[in-house]
Amino acid sequence: MKKVITIDQIDPMQLLGANDKNIKVIENFFDVKIVVRGTDIKLDGDKDDLLSIESLLNDMIVTINQKGFINDADVKVLINLLDKPVDSHSSLSVDGDDCIILHTHKGIISARTESQKKYHKSMIDNDIVFAIGPAGTGKTYQAVACAVASLKSKLVNKIVITRPVVEAGERLGFLPGDLKEKIDPYLTPIYDALNEMIPNEKLKKYMSSKIIEIAPLAYMRGRTLHNSFIILDEAQNATDSQMKMFLTRLGATSKCIVTGDVTQVDLPNSQISGLINAENVLRKVKGIEFIYFNEKDVVRHKLVKEIINAYSEDKL
Repeated sequence: MKKVITIDQIDPMQLLGANDKNIKVIENFFDVKIVVRGTDIKLDGDKDDLLSIESLLNDMIVTINQKGFINDADVKVLINLLDKPVDSHSSLSVDGDDCIILHTHKGIISARTESQKKYHKSMIDNDIVFAIGPAGTGKTYQAVACAVASLKSKLVNKIVITRPVVEAGERLGFLPGDLKEKIDPYLTPIYDALNEMIPNEKLKKYMSSKIIEIAPLAYMRGRTLHNSFIILDEAQNATDSQMKMFLTRLGATSKCIVTGDVTQVDLPNSQISGLINAENVLRKVKGIEFIYFNEKDVVRHKLVKEIINAYSEDKL
């Protein structure tokens, strides 16, 4: 399909970039041919791609009007913000040391530490990944970002995020409200992460249509999840039988990420943590990878590292 778009709001040279760099970024990402003649931009390619490029060019014009210019890095960000299926090998990254996971309406989410970069690569390369380490190392946040990126790129049709509901100090039965109101506090960190990655109205739509589902671990029993990105958070509080139940929910073309901190098990002493046992049972299974984090990977307040170190030394 061919299409001609006339640019008369700005100088077309601003869209092209130095040495046509901006246009080359677009051509490399979309399977299209672009020829610029004066104020006319001639496109030749797939219909869906041409619609996406037309939207992209409008976004580029807005950026130029706001900033006074646009560079190739800006174009990459705008492309990643498009609602367009992408091939898993065509993801874009902005030049720099950080490994970009997701472009959101609030900015870029990237893997910062070496362990986080290894974690990101592992999630791309493997169908089941265990991320084990202390609080604040980005285990859950990065998994959710990778899930949203996969959904946005149409690599999966659904995101399922679950947690075991284990009381740490308070009993659910004594908390006010119905079952949802009692469970939601356990799932708040997940809601917080999603709110940072997806605009509010779109997130509501995804959740109401069950494209994104957040539920207690017990609700996973008996299900098979195909073409889904599945995350089990706080997995140290899953029992051994729950862990086995969860891992066997994995359907065709699905990906499963398990996160947890083996130093914060809230299970009764009589119960074995499913996460700890999984380390021993599944370590040699091909296609399953274990990624470990430590205090060097903490991306919260600088004192969190000191707290983790202090408690580690206290156990020695």
